[in-house]
This record gives sequence, C-alpha cells and structure tokens, in this order.
Amino acid sequence: MSEESVSPHPSHYRRRSYRQAAGAGDFSFEVRVEESDLWISGLQTEYRSLAYERLLYYRNGLKVFLQRHPEWQDSLAPMAPSAYPLAPPLARRMMAAAEVAGVGPMAAVAGALAEAVGRDLMALASELVVENGGDIFLTGRSQYRLAIFAGTSPLSGSLGIRLSASAPFSCGVCTSSARVGHSLSFGRADALTIVADDTALADAVATAMANRVQKKKDLARVVERALSVKGIRGAVAVLGSELAAGGELELIDISS
Repeated sequence: MSEESVSPHPSHYRRRSYRQAAGAGDFSFEVRVEESDLWISGLQTEYRSLAYERLLYYRNGLKVFLQRHPEWQDSLAPMAPSAYPLAPPLARRMMAAAEVAGVGPMAAVAGALAEAVGRDLMALASELVVENGGDIFLTGRSQYRLAIFAGTSPLSGSLGIRLSASAPFSCGVCTSSARVGHSLSFGRADALTIVADDTALADAVATAMANRVQKKKDLARVVERALSVKGIRGAVAVLGSELAAGGELELIDISS
C-alpha cells in the first residue's frame, strides 16, 4: 500500500530502481502526476500521453472530492459510501475496499488508481502491467512471476511468488510494509503482500493485515485472516527471517 496524498510532497519521491531491473524500452514507460508514479509495461510509448490523461482525470476527480470532504482523506476508519452519494466512482471503490478491510479509504488509493488506469488501457494491449509505488494491476496472462521486496529482511531479493491459472486473468498484487516507503503502518511487518481480484481491495487488506503484525507468531494468523476475506486469492507475510503464506500462489526463489 502507498497511502498517497493528492497534493505534492516531493521529499517523499523515491527512485524506482527496481523498474530498471524489470526492463524498459518501447513497451514500458513511466507516468507521474504529483505523488502518483506509474510504471506501465505492455504498451508502446506512443500511448504515454493517453496514460497521463487518464491518471490526471482520476486524480483530479479525487482531489475535487477531497476539497469538499477533507475529513475523508485523514480518516483511519472506514467511511460509509451512503454518506457520500456524489463521490466519484474511484472514491466509491476505495470506500468499498476499506469497509471490508476495516481501514481508512486512502489506504486503497494507490491500488485503486493502478487498476482504474489499467482498465482504461487494457484494450490496447494483450498483456498489461500497471505498477504504482509497488502496488500492481496485472492483466492478460495465465502466469505471473513477481518479487517481494521486504526491506532489510534476509528474504528480500530471494523471495517471490508465482500466480497461475488455466486461462489469462486479471488481479491486483499489493504490499504494505513498516520498513519500506512512506506508507502509514502500525505494525512491524517487513512485507505483507496480498493478491486479490480487485487491486483496491488488495491494497486495503495489505494495510489492515500489516497493522496486525507485531511479532513473528502473528504471521500465520494474519495470513489466515486475510484469506477469509472474499476476493482475496493469496497472502504472504514477512517479518525478519520468518514468513507465512497461503492461498492460490506458489513461493519461488528469485535469487538465481
């Protein structure tokens, strides 16, 4: 989870060096609007301006909404969608995800933006990846292989997951951490990764579960709790050299 603001904070920007490792060229590019920093893979660079326009559209809609309802942005508790009947669709998706997870709606903003932009662009590519500060929307393949960055954990750099199905599918993969990035977390997890049908839901649940990790004995419990949520496909929790995992994913070694 990247709990973004909708106003710029340049000091929070971090060079996304892992994107160079993932590859670049004619079929990947970056798009930035304030704190939203998207890496899009699977599209030719000629679509960069369209991706920028769609990201700007969603951010501007959310910004106008937050200007009218400033209490919404700072809430650490769910906000009832019924109290905001004129909220834009992006904000409504964030509220729905946060209500399920039991967190504030801004906990879902990075994942919600990644999927919103991705769904607007997916007709232009057979396969597409939209990554927003480590929160990812994937579509068009029957197998995905991803690394889990877990800060100073000895598992970071070697731990990955493989997601597979019999046919091409879409999903969201989001990670919350107390050690990496500027996300707000009340726990101690090095990484709490959630795979879900909906990227906003993955983002919100990753935040909620990471908040519950204080000791290594909590890892198995939070994974079990995450998998009890409808729409969650898989979960991985890392603290130090220990981990717990479950659901529709395979742990893999990516160090070689």
